[in-house]
Amino acid sequence: MIFRDRAEAGRSLAWRLEKYANRQDSVVLAVPRGGVPVAFEVAEALRAPLGVFLLRKLGVPGHEEFAFGAIASGGVRVLDPHILRTLSIAPSEVEAIVSEAEQEVKRREVMYRHGERPLSVAGKIAILVDDGAATGASLLAGIWALRQLRPRKIVVAVPVAPAPAAEQLAYEVDEMVCVATPEPFGAVGWFYDDFSQVEDEQVIELLARNRRTEPATAA
Repeated sequence: MIFRDRAEAGRSLAWRLEKYANRQDSVVLAVPRGGVPVAFEVAEALRAPLGVFLLRKLGVPGHEEFAFGAIASGGVRVLDPHILRTLSIAPSEVEAIVSEAEQEVKRREVMYRHGERPLSVAGKIAILVDDGAATGASLLAGIWALRQLRPRKIVVAVPVAPAPAAEQLAYEVDEMVCVATPEPFGAVGWFYDDFSQVEDEQVIELLARNRRTEPATAA
C-alpha cells in the first residue's frame, strides 16, 4: 500500500479510530514533525484536541534513518544495546547524539507551544500518532513517557509499520492501530508518494488550525 501523502494516511487512520470521535476524553498527540499532518487529519475527524508529544529518534551515524534508540520529553531514553554492540558505536558518540537530540526537543517545546501548557492527558484516552514506525524505538519511548502522565488508555496509531514492530508496540499499549504492515519494509518513506520533509512552520500552522476548529468542550 502506498499513501499519496501524510494527509491521506491520516484520513485512513481516522475512520479506524471513529469510536473515539466526539468524546471529551479523547486527546490526539502527534510525534513531530512527520506525525503532525497525519495526526491533524485524525484530530479533525474525531473532533478532538491536537497536541505534540516530543520525541527524537537517535540515528546511526551515516545512516540516520536507522535508529539505535530515542528520547522523549521528561528525560526518557531508550537505547538498543544490540545495535550499539553490532555497529560498535562509541559511548562518546552516543552521548554527543543524545545531547544534540535533547537540545532539539527543548527547542521545539518552546517553538510549538508558544508558552502554552501541554494538553492534559491524565485520565483520558491518549492517541499517539506518527507517520510510520520502522523500528518502533521512538514510539516505545513515547509510550513510556506517556505512562508517567497517567492517561486512562494509550492508543498508538500509525499508517504503516513492519509486522514485528507493530506487534511489539501492541504489547505495550491498550490498543494498536496500523493500516498496513508490508514486507519487505525498509523505510517508512517507501510507502508514501510524497514524503517531503515537514517544516516547523507547517507544524505551527496545523496546531493553530486545530485550536480554531476544535470544540471548546473537548479542551
